[in-house]
Amino acid sequence: MLRQVILATSRNGTVKKVVAGAPVSRSVVKRFVAGEGVDDAVRATRELTSAGLTVSLDHLGEDTLDAGQADATVKAYLVLLQRLSEAGLTGGGRAEVSVKLTAVGQAIDRTLALENARRICEAARNAGTTVTLDMEDHTTTDSTLEVLRELRMDFPDTGAVLQSYLRRTEADCRDLATAGSRVRLCKGAYKEPESVAYQSAHEVNRSYVRCLKVLMAGEGYPMVASHDPRLVAIATTLAAKRAKGTYEFQMLYGIRPAEQKRLAAEGETVRVYVPYGDEWYGYLMRRLAERPANVAFFLRALATRS
Repeated sequence: MLRQVILATSRNGTVKKVVAGAPVSRSVVKRFVAGEGVDDAVRATRELTSAGLTVSLDHLGEDTLDAGQADATVKAYLVLLQRLSEAGLTGGGRAEVSVKLTAVGQAIDRTLALENARRICEAARNAGTTVTLDMEDHTTTDSTLEVLRELRMDFPDTGAVLQSYLRRTEADCRDLATAGSRVRLCKGAYKEPESVAYQSAHEVNRSYVRCLKVLMAGEGYPMVASHDPRLVAIATTLAAKRAKGTYEFQMLYGIRPAEQKRLAAEGETVRVYVPYGDEWYGYLMRRLAERPANVAFFLRALATRS
């Protein structure tokens, strides 16, 4: 119930104004967001890669309904990729970028989103790295997978994201578990109706394991995005038949950093999802919805804001 309430507020303009305007919010969000500018993103990337981790950077923003704003988001990614390349942080897949299609025009026109994503993919290729297309709420799934298919004609290493809470995802995993296909499997963090998504944590976890088995048995490159100790353990067991470097673990910036380092020390590839930018409200709400501990952390900060 608490998760549903938090997700409902993630798109409530009135609540957003209150939370985003509170000084304590910006101090709390530092746990989950690298900062607001490209300098912050490069700094965080350098720190994480120096610790033996890899990175996927997300310039925060979504639900763009203005073509000019979509273009600005694209340009922000182009600057980021240039800066990462100049800093020597993109070689060997150390740092890539994650892109939400709604931030580059998907809600305006699918063709616009495709062309904008293509611009980012081209810049990533020039920088010696890759792009992963983030997945959002279920109304965008088909469009996002269509754009993915078109991008992979020219940029075959473009990554996909699938969400285990959607009932369709096991079938999507079977379609995408092909040679060279990079697929990030996460649980999902949007408020979805029961008709398309599992509602209980138990059902979502069972779906995650089924999907993970499909991906690990396939010829693609599974990216295991979970902080759940049980799911990480199951993934490690399933991956035992694969060579290290043919899959990776992914975790969010600021969540279980010790576990990230532990896995990396054992020779696993661990990629940290690093968001940055000033459009952090929706991202923060989804992180709070995922784990009760995150809510407690936020409430403690509010109680001690002086």
